Amino acid sequence: MKVHVLDGTYELFRHHFALPAHTTSDGRPVAAVRGVIESALNLLAERDVTHLGVATDHVIESFRNDLYAGYKTGEGIDAELWAQFNPLEDALRALGVVVWPMVEFEADDAMAAAAAIAATDDRVEQVLLLTPDKDLGQCVRGRRVVQFDRRKRLLIDEAGVIEKFGVGPASIPDYLALVGDAADGFPGLPGWGAKSAAAVLARYGKLEEIPIHAGQWDVPGLRGAPKLAATLVNQLTDALLFRVIATVRTDAVDTPVDDLRWPGPTPAFYEVAAGLDAPGLATRARALADRKG
Repeated sequence: MKVHVLDGTYELFRHHFALPAHTTSDGRPVAAVRGVIESALNLLAERDVTHLGVATDHVIESFRNDLYAGYKTGEGIDAELWAQFNPLEDALRALGVVVWPMVEFEADDAMAAAAAIAATDDRVEQVLLLTPDKDLGQCVRGRRVVQFDRRKRLLIDEAGVIEKFGVGPASIPDYLALVGDAADGFPGLPGWGAKSAAAVLARYGKLEEIPIHAGQWDVPGLRGAPKLAATLVNQLTDALLFRVIATVRTDAVDTPVDDLRWPGPTPAFYEVAAGLDAPGLATRARALADRKG
């Protein structure tokens, strides 16, 4: 079997900005929810998709906001989009899909934890993390745990992570600590860019393994090494904090693989689909479940 783990928050944002707005007669925006549910049905219609879990950010803030004041918050999120966060979770549950709504942790953490559990199950042939989020690159393991960008139809295995970032999955948190992540709200270290971080970490792997003095670095062709080394020494505490922030947690959920098998829509999904002004979604979900057996 294969296990598919979907980034529900990313999907909600993507459909919100891609689809025309739609408001029900009682004033509820539903376009993004409808888009994600239709996308989930498209996914479930694929022959090898039997086990599916969806991670969502029930709130945007997490434990990381307590660690770093500049970390991302829900400030600035479009009210129409924000109003669809909880309805999406309700709709997915009614569809019969396992949902992990994160409060203390983030959707990325739930995905990482689900992948870690599934990867230990000998029955699982492959775990697919359905998100383009670079943070999840740290979870990739060979071709057993991979990322898949559904929009680009791009599969990223361990070789793909190395090709994209210049470092292996285990070094992704260290890489992000140095270069920063504007989407998550932490800046990295001044002067450290993608090329320098990749070159140094490809040689040393972890922040603690990088020699203090640039003269000790075995990184041929690297420019500005003395300044980079000085910055790392002077701001190592910040770098280590950023690494903690960038490291996904694998204890966010504990759902067994068998619980991820899609049983088909619940009876409540008919009412949910009607409330989305899309009753055809319920008809389609029932027919799909019958066909998949």
